[in-house]
Amino acid sequence: MADDVLTLHEAAEELGVHYMSAYRYVRLGLLDATKRGGVWKVERSSIAAFRAGSNRSPVAAGNRAPWSERLESRLIGGDAQGAWGVIEKAMASGMGLDRVYLDVLTPALVRIGERWDAGELDIAIEHRASGIAMRIIGQIGPKFVRRGRSRGVVIVASPTGEQHGLPLAMLSDLLRLEGWEVTDLGADLPAPSLVRLMQDTPDAVAIGLSASSPESLAALAEMCAAVSAAAPQLLVVLGGGAIQDRDHAVALGGHDWATTSEQMSDLIEAHLAAQGRVVQNEVAAD
Repeated sequence: MADDVLTLHEAAEELGVHYMSAYRYVRLGLLDATKRGGVWKVERSSIAAFRAGSNRSPVAAGNRAPWSERLESRLIGGDAQGAWGVIEKAMASGMGLDRVYLDVLTPALVRIGERWDAGELDIAIEHRASGIAMRIIGQIGPKFVRRGRSRGVVIVASPTGEQHGLPLAMLSDLLRLEGWEVTDLGADLPAPSLVRLMQDTPDAVAIGLSASSPESLAALAEMCAAVSAAAPQLLVVLGGGAIQDRDHAVALGGHDWATTSEQMSDLIEAHLAAQGRVVQNEVAAD
């Protein structure tokens, strides 16, 4: 009966949507899924049930204002002030910082990317939207830093040829919210530069590498090899839309695979515990 159970990536393909759209359906409770061994699993019966009810409004089902759709409209229109206004109103409604990224900003950017890929939007519109999104992240990013003792330093980067820096920026903030100190080296980074930075960061506990484009996978594999040779004790976690599953991540040279900051945080904790190291998780009161 294994054919009746799909990964979330496979479910997304079955539904004809991007992975993050399927993930959003799960988060909103529209698509039934269970997490097994850190991986989302979806039964075919759940896909059928989702299709049967696909004419429902996700916003109505989730009892939420359509913040993401509103943000998408502002981003496509190049309305930076209006886009920030949507974010401010979402936060004023009580939405947590992590949900702003996962339920508002990410789905809006995914849909814009899908529309560009379908030829509906010019690349200039997509670039302008990404620029506005990066400024939004710059405005709310400092709010993600938790007071108190750091749990350890995590370095995140993307290899040479990978141009998508927004996923790294959001991952960095979400990991900071989990209590980690994050060094974000951005996209299109040569492997030797990462190794030099690692050598200057003796308290690093993990490396997060992201690839959104299949064309950057060869460079990602080279980066994994360079990291493992220079610091075999560091956990290397791969993520991004170009990574299919854990087996794919391991084949590229990573130790594990994560699709969310929570998964990555759990993997780091487990890695440190296996080494007999205590993970600090203290947060100072506001």
